[in-house]
Amino acid sequence: MQEAITVESTYFSVVSEEDDFVVINKHPGINFHSEDGEFGVVVAAERYFKQKLFSVHRLDKMTSGILLLAKSSVAANRLSELFKSQDIQKFYLAIADKKPKKSQGLIKGGMEKSRRSMWKLTRNTENLAITQFFSFSLGEGKRLFVVKPKTGKTHQIRVALKSIGSAICGDPIYATEDAHRYDRGYLHAFQIQFVYQEQAFNFSAAPSLGELFHLQACQEKLAELEDCNLLKWPKKT
Repeated sequence: MQEAITVESTYFSVVSEEDDFVVINKHPGINFHSEDGEFGVVVAAERYFKQKLFSVHRLDKMTSGILLLAKSSVAANRLSELFKSQDIQKFYLAIADKKPKKSQGLIKGGMEKSRRSMWKLTRNTENLAITQFFSFSLGEGKRLFVVKPKTGKTHQIRVALKSIGSAICGDPIYATEDAHRYDRGYLHAFQIQFVYQEQAFNFSAAPSLGELFHLQACQEKLAELEDCNLLKWPKKT
């Protein structure tokens, strides 16, 4: 497990710098691209590392956590291919305040545009999204989810958890009635694992911001999750 380097900034902290890419821990509430006169996290990272960086995947504004940025277009193409072929394992953390219809399992369906900026899950296979999850009680009605998306669709995890009755705490789109009660949207890219140029990489970044993530019950559970891949995920989807 790579050890995080705690270099704090307004936008991110540094997890690791490799020959071909950098790994950062994006803060919540930060845009991916620059918008409305404010830096996005990619531009902020370019200024910090003093070089051009290339995005190979992205995180929603409300989502914090691990983000890979390539140092060249060649490296970006190689990493993008790993994402497309689903050879990169990603694990997310989410907290909800409503008990799901099931405590663990598979959520599968087509992603379809809905009203405003929302997406919805359908029974068809067009734009198919596949999401696996485990959930754990944190007490006081809160649930911690460890989520493994098999595909990488827009809003996939947010829609998946909403579909089982557990919209993410603080989600301004899918939990609008209660979003104002929380200090952030509680979705975090926690761990990422892949093989690049015949070298195995395994990065982890715990959430640094968010009152619920700092609950004792949550911290105790996170201490047990050194490698999310060791959970008993179904072998087939």
